[in-house]
Amino acid sequence: MNTDTQRAIRLHAANRTLTLASNTPAVTDYSRRYFGSWWKAFEVPASNVRTGPLLVADVNEDEYAGLRALVEMCPHDKTSYARAETLVARDTTGTITAVSPTPQLAYQHHTTTGHLSIRGARDEQVAMASARIARDALRGLLLADGWTLLHASAAVCDGQTVLTFGSKGAGKTTTALALATRGWQLLANDRIFVRPNPHGTLDVLPWPSAAAIGLGLLDALGWFDMARTRVQAGENLHPTQHPDVTQALLDGRRTPLWEPDGRREMKVQVFPDQFTSWFGLDLATEGSAATVLFPEIDPTAAPAATDRRRSLGDEDFMHGATEDRYPDILGLAPTSSGNDHARQAVAAHLAELPHHSVRLGHDQSANADFLAKHLGR
Repeated sequence: MNTDTQRAIRLHAANRTLTLASNTPAVTDYSRRYFGSWWKAFEVPASNVRTGPLLVADVNEDEYAGLRALVEMCPHDKTSYARAETLVARDTTGTITAVSPTPQLAYQHHTTTGHLSIRGARDEQVAMASARIARDALRGLLLADGWTLLHASAAVCDGQTVLTFGSKGAGKTTTALALATRGWQLLANDRIFVRPNPHGTLDVLPWPSAAAIGLGLLDALGWFDMARTRVQAGENLHPTQHPDVTQALLDGRRTPLWEPDGRREMKVQVFPDQFTSWFGLDLATEGSAATVLFPEIDPTAAPAATDRRRSLGDEDFMHGATEDRYPDILGLAPTSSGNDHARQAVAAHLAELPHHSVRLGHDQSANADFLAKHLGR
């Protein structure tokens, strides 16, 4: 690595770090923005990057082409990674090389040293890929340290954290954002890390990610006009946002948009820092689990507590080598059975917390008022 042309940032979560270096400032700038609101992200001298876990993500079309040719001539498997066909090859030295031809990205993990690299042809593609791989690498380190990843949103008041669970569409994001509009701090909208501490409580860390917010929810929260004004002024939301959603914002259309098969709503993709700069929310970087909440959405109902009983299930824990559309192609997830013990310990702690089941409607102001009062904050 030529440090004369590199820029580097260090990502820090709990007591784990990873350094990201690149020959393209747009790559490191993207990750500093993506992670800096919830994890620590700061620039370091490129000459000092050789200590600790390292990811080098360069924009270099020739090196990408060389890695693609290498994988294509070797025995390889095919899979789908980040919605792109990906070829994965493994050699006898423990090196894993993967290539996604459509976005022109190549990934490599030297498993004996832990060194990671990405090569690609375009700045934006390399920037997004490096953030994704950096997060997965740090996730692996945190899981190895006993943290558990949960499928939940989280909001914090005075350090006390409400963890909201439910299947897709149950209201996890709605609940967290509603509380955030009433002075709570938003810690995560879809996933969180938790770990028991020596004091008998659960520490909570955010899982940095863009937040997917439907056009209807954006409007109900009173944020549609602000988002439209910002986009009209030339500011960009997360690059994974579908162009049809961007056009709907520009046109002032507030009704939900759906993918062609009608199964998934196409949503506004908000960078973490835009919660603060656009919508005036405060973000939390940590918390202590205090309450478990199970919402359900009934568009015609007034918000209220219910007597529906629910306990945590396997679907509330994000585990295994495959999560959503991101299989662990580079072998970054830990394989030890210690993760099973960690999940059992977390489940036992969560079972001791107060549990609340609530029904929420489509009036977001009423939802926010009810939740703040119901949770006594």
